[in-house]
Formats: sequence, C-alpha cells, structure tokens
Amino acid sequence: MERKSFLLRIDPALWGYLEAWAEDESRSVNGQMEYLLRQAIQKRKGTSSSDNPAPLEPEP
Repeated sequence: MERKSFLLRIDPALWGYLEAWAEDESRSVNGQMEYLLRQAIQKRKGTSSSDNPAPLEPEP
C-alpha cells in the first residue's frame, strides 16, 4: 500500500499525550494517529470498528 506523507504542526502537550498513549498500545505515534483517524472515519460512516480497522476506500 502506498503511503502519503505530510507535515503536521501539533501542540507539544497533545504530542506528549499521543506519545504516551501510543506507547501504552505498543504503537508508534504515527501508527496511533492513523489508528485513531481510521476509527473516527468509521464512526462517521456508521461502520463498526475493531482493533485492526479495514483499509478505507477513497471517497469518489
């Protein structure tokens, strides 16, 4: 799967929280953020989520 890279500016306190949360769940911060974004998108679409959300299809 091809990955898209981008720059993200984030509050240091938020970064610290994400870093600790990612460590608690044995993920990188990048992996944790992607996991959280996938969960949010699935919730918005009304689909169920799991520990390993399915790949998302791009919007038309």
